[in-house]
Amino acid sequence: MPAVCQFGTWEPLLRLFRDGGAQERAAAPAIRVAGRISRESWSLPLRRRLQESGRAAQVEDMPRDETEAAERVQRALADAGVDTVSFTGKIAPDGKAVLRLLGPSPAVEPGSGQPGTLLLVEGALPQPWRRLPDPMPAAVPAPSADAALLERTLRERLPDAIGATEAEIAAAEARLGVPLPEELKVLYRVARPWPEGPAADDEASERACEAVGCELFALDDLYVADAPSRPCPWMFAAKEAAVTPPDAAVQGLVGSPGWIAFGDNGGGDRLAVDLTPGPRGHVGQIILLSHEEYVGASLVADSLTDLVRGQDSTQHHDGDGGRPPAVAHVNIRSLPSVEAAAHPGLEVLSIGLWDAEPLSLAPVAALPRLRTLAAHPGTLADPLEIGELTALEFLEIGPVEWRVLLDAGAVPRSLSAAVIKARGDEDPLPIVAVANEILSLWDRPHIIQHRLAGTLGPMR
Repeated sequence: MPAVCQFGTWEPLLRLFRDGGAQERAAAPAIRVAGRISRESWSLPLRRRLQESGRAAQVEDMPRDETEAAERVQRALADAGVDTVSFTGKIAPDGKAVLRLLGPSPAVEPGSGQPGTLLLVEGALPQPWRRLPDPMPAAVPAPSADAALLERTLRERLPDAIGATEAEIAAAEARLGVPLPEELKVLYRVARPWPEGPAADDEASERACEAVGCELFALDDLYVADAPSRPCPWMFAAKEAAVTPPDAAVQGLVGSPGWIAFGDNGGGDRLAVDLTPGPRGHVGQIILLSHEEYVGASLVADSLTDLVRGQDSTQHHDGDGGRPPAVAHVNIRSLPSVEAAAHPGLEVLSIGLWDAEPLSLAPVAALPRLRTLAAHPGTLADPLEIGELTALEFLEIGPVEWRVLLDAGAVPRSLSAAVIKARGDEDPLPIVAVANEILSLWDRPHIIQHRLAGTLGPMR
């Protein structure tokens, strides 16, 4: 039996859970715990000291006993070839402890104590990640795009720079599978930062960054910022929408085969040349891909020439073109009803906290583009109305609602992924049972449980 499935591997963590909760839960019949540990991180129900204002917690901030206990499990995961494991457990006052390890399963994304997203169709991607750019045959470069002016400007700023050779540029084009636009070729013919390593010229790279206006990638680090380069867990990706308003300069995509990333703004956001612009954009415009967002990009400059010369874009986006949003939130602070959310272009309906009568889905029945429904437990008047959502590919509802669908044989077969929305303190074992029933409908691998039991000794 691998070490990760042995009680002794988890015993130090269980003691921390027991000791940390003993005082406040002394009157409880048992201490319940749940969390997740992966090879790179962990999420554990332990109290820690407060961090300085505005500073995120670092590994060195963790108590030493927590770090040692978690790393003990991480080593066992690595030895077993397992990336991550969720767990739930119960510790009795007399020290008897039962721990259940959940998963992993190739058909389930990692969760924290509860099962994560159920991947019902192998390899399926959420709709925004399948969306390709619309053709814009009338799009042309901006009037400001001037390769000769760009080259003169760069050579004035970098008189001693050594640029890339034509062979090196051709090799980059072959690797990327797309020809580089002339302005980008000029940029690398003049200013070429070296890749990291012994041959790196840090000072030259810094001068190049100042001259260009961003942290310039080495030629070998150029990449196509397509959808796969912007990964996102299913349960978040399914709630996004890739929509391009008719007056947009940039297409509202996750990624595009025409987005060539060449630099960084110093804060983790990527700069790219856009060869697939929106209806009012220009071929070769410069866009910014935020590291805090999964969909879309913002226009920075109409051309690489403008970027280097410090000229802001002259294009202005006037909003959503007057169309209702493709993503709607119905809850106590947003839209007041499902009726208010309904329209033919609706793609995502999220029903959150609700303090009135449960809601009917009748107003959105048979909407042609509604592919995602996420409803907080207890908010649906009749879960069987879900069957009227004919385009559904992602469903997130509570365990009671899933039970209704399963018992009626009414789970939509159009689904590609699903989530059982459970409270954080809810016993995960019944949730796992429901998850495995859902997985069985698609002949997908089940969540495997391992039960570990031992004694920690009485509470002190």
